[in-house]
Amino acid sequence: MTVSLSRRALIGAAFAASLLAAGAAQAADQVIRIGATPGPHAQILESLKPVLAKKGIDLRIQEFSDYVVPNQALDAGELDANSFQHQPYLDNQVKDRGYKLVSVAQTVNFPMGIYSKKHKSFDEVPNGGTVAIQNDPTNGGRTLLLLQDKGVIKLKEGVGFKPTVLDIVENPRKLKFIEIDAAQAPRTLDDVDAAAINTNYAEPAGLSPQKDAILLEQPKGPYVNVIAVRVADKDKPWVKELVDAYRSPEVKAFVEQKFKGAVLTSW
Repeated sequence: MTVSLSRRALIGAAFAASLLAAGAAQAADQVIRIGATPGPHAQILESLKPVLAKKGIDLRIQEFSDYVVPNQALDAGELDANSFQHQPYLDNQVKDRGYKLVSVAQTVNFPMGIYSKKHKSFDEVPNGGTVAIQNDPTNGGRTLLLLQDKGVIKLKEGVGFKPTVLDIVENPRKLKFIEIDAAQAPRTLDDVDAAAINTNYAEPAGLSPQKDAILLEQPKGPYVNVIAVRVADKDKPWVKELVDAYRSPEVKAFVEQKFKGAVLTSW
C-alpha cells in the first residue's frame, strides 16, 4: 500500500514537472508582431518565419494596404516592428507626426518604375500628357527626381529628396501631374498616359520593373528600405534576432530567386 502510494506520488510529481517544463518552454517562445504592405515586403517576411522558428521566435505578419497605418500601429504599440518603407519616408513621418521610431537595419531596394498601358516608351507620351505620381512627399519627390534624372523635367536647385510639382522649373513637354495615393497607382493606368508605381504595388498588379517599366530608377541613393522599431526597443535582443534572420543566406536566396532583380538586397 505504501509502495503504491509512493509510486503514485512520484508519477504525479513527474507529470507535474513535465507540465511545468512544457509551460516554461512555451513561455520562452518570443512573438514578434511585424507590419508590412502586401506583395514583396510581406512575401519576404514569410521567408523569415522558418529562420526565426529555429530560435523559438514566432513571427506574426500583419498586412496594411497603405503607407500611413503601419507607423501609427507601431508607435501605438500594436506592432513590434514594421518593414515597408525607406529612410526618407520614415524620417518624414517622424518629423511630421512625432513618432518615436527608428530604423535598425537596411533591407531591400525596390527601384521606382514608371509604367504605361498606352505607350511603349516614355518618348511616346505626348505633349500635355498626364502622369500620375504619389501624393506623399517622399515617394512623389522620388518620382520627380527620377524624371529629372531622365531629362524629362528640371527641378529648382537645392530641393533635396522631397521636391513637389511646385519645384518644377522646366517642363518642356507641359506634362500634367496628377497626385494620387501610392497604393492606387496601378488602377490609374487606364486613365493616364503614365504612372509612377512603387515596386511593392507593381508586382501584385502583374507588372515587372525590368520588363514593363518605360522608365526605371537606378538602384542608388537613400531609398533602401528599412526595418523600424520603437526607439525604446532598438537595443532589445529580439531586434538583433530579427535583423540577423532578415539578412540570412536563406532570405537572400529567396529574394534573388523570387524577384529576379526586381528587388535588390542591401547586404
